[in-house]
Amino acid sequence: MGCIGAASIPYRIIEQEQPTTNLAIILPGAGYTTQAPLLYYTTGLLYGKGFDVLHINYKYNSQELSALKKEDFAKDVLAVIEKVLKNKEYKNFYFAAKSIGTIALSYLLENPKFYDAKAVWLTPLLQRDDVFNAMKNTNNKGLCIIGDQDSCCITDRFEALKKHSNLTLRLIEGGDHGLELSNQPVESINILKEVIADINEF
Repeated sequence: MGCIGAASIPYRIIEQEQPTTNLAIILPGAGYTTQAPLLYYTTGLLYGKGFDVLHINYKYNSQELSALKKEDFAKDVLAVIEKVLKNKEYKNFYFAAKSIGTIALSYLLENPKFYDAKAVWLTPLLQRDDVFNAMKNTNNKGLCIIGDQDSCCITDRFEALKKHSNLTLRLIEGGDHGLELSNQPVESINILKEVIADINEF
């Protein structure tokens, strides 16, 4: 555990028993933490595949969120990553970003260090030009999963992303911003299983 950066972003790194060159970086949503189902099981999946897993646990209240600048946010996130990388020899990087985490991801993928990183975009903020353009122009292999009932699902932008050969897209019918079905917990668990299976295959 530790804190760093202007926003004192707390983080947690879960390390393999033996040193590894693989690092997975989890970028949660504003209210969707690394302990929420999608990211909790993604963490377990990646750890089981031999990755160290870095949780970047930023927390913003609604006022801070509305004033949040992409560059400041992303630089604080990058400061955490660079601190963790300082004494490590990671070569393979994997990102899983949820909601506002996709803002930071769109910036981080510009860094040459992450040229070959794989990226999972969970409920990306497609209404934001920075996120959409990063996905549209990325050279990184990516998996995008979003629900058709998510306000962030902009149909014409989602359709445009289908043309990108580096991106695999999945649209969850009835899925909201949490990739859940309203008032249908059992069916929502089935969706969770399918999403984790998709990430596993990716």
